[in-house]
Amino acid sequence: MGTAAGAGALRLPGLHGYAVEFSPYCPGRVACAAAQYYGMAGCGTLAVLEQNEAGIVLLRSFDWNDGLFDVTWSENNENVLITCSGDGSLQIWDMAKTKGPLQVYKEHTLEAYSVDWSQTRGEQLVVSGSWDQTAKLWDPAVGKSLCTFKGHEGVIYSTIWSPHIPGCFASASGDQTLRIWDVKTPGVKLVIPAHQAEVLSCDWCKYDENLLVTGAVDCSLKGWDLRNIRQPVFVLLGHTYAIRRVKFSPFHATILASCSYDFTVRFWDFSKPNPLLETVEHHTEFTCGLDLSLHKRGQV
Repeated sequence: MGTAAGAGALRLPGLHGYAVEFSPYCPGRVACAAAQYYGMAGCGTLAVLEQNEAGIVLLRSFDWNDGLFDVTWSENNENVLITCSGDGSLQIWDMAKTKGPLQVYKEHTLEAYSVDWSQTRGEQLVVSGSWDQTAKLWDPAVGKSLCTFKGHEGVIYSTIWSPHIPGCFASASGDQTLRIWDVKTPGVKLVIPAHQAEVLSCDWCKYDENLLVTGAVDCSLKGWDLRNIRQPVFVLLGHTYAIRRVKFSPFHATILASCSYDFTVRFWDFSKPNPLLETVEHHTEFTCGLDLSLHKRGQV
């Protein structure tokens, strides 16, 4: 990946990063959802960073009165972002405005831990996942949720839209399952007993609509083919603590990246006999957020 060579750093004193997401519009622009005191107390900050000749600079920041755990960029406005927080609410922010959120949606009854904006054309939908064991569907133009998805028997850590199938999303949970949902039907479409441990993250392959990856507290990554869920199509071992986030490459069908409470970021090619490509040890604390640029190949 060539990642280790050109690493840049920016410190946000007193804040712990939970999620990072590259802008789909502006190369080198990144949103970071952060919280004080590891999200257990205190406030949260949405920081928008940009890389230029001088390094990484803080472009904008917005504060919220509870920790922010995830962030997603709008797919129809380059200045709009949505975050989710420890008080169960979602916040819509506009970088063109100086003051706090345009809108706040508060329906989850516990921590809102995941938020994602749909990427398929023809729909503007947002999905959120919460420790209240529900996922909720939102249209940012509507002031309340469109639908609530129930079925998980543990907290939901991750909700991710399919980049291929409109209205289809996946969720990963503390109940050890990966679940596939369709917004047109209220019940769960598919339940995959993915790990014998809490599943903290999942992602869809950008090149195969049937392939997902999960990362769990058991330190393993597993690949799942939705057409045959009896056993994983690959298992990747190497992390020494829980895997916090996993993302497929936007450029390579078989490459993915993971980050962990073991402070490392690892890159994998699951098509190779020795799948671990690289281990990056830049961080000195839990590595919670991870994203791969859509614009610059190999930028993470």
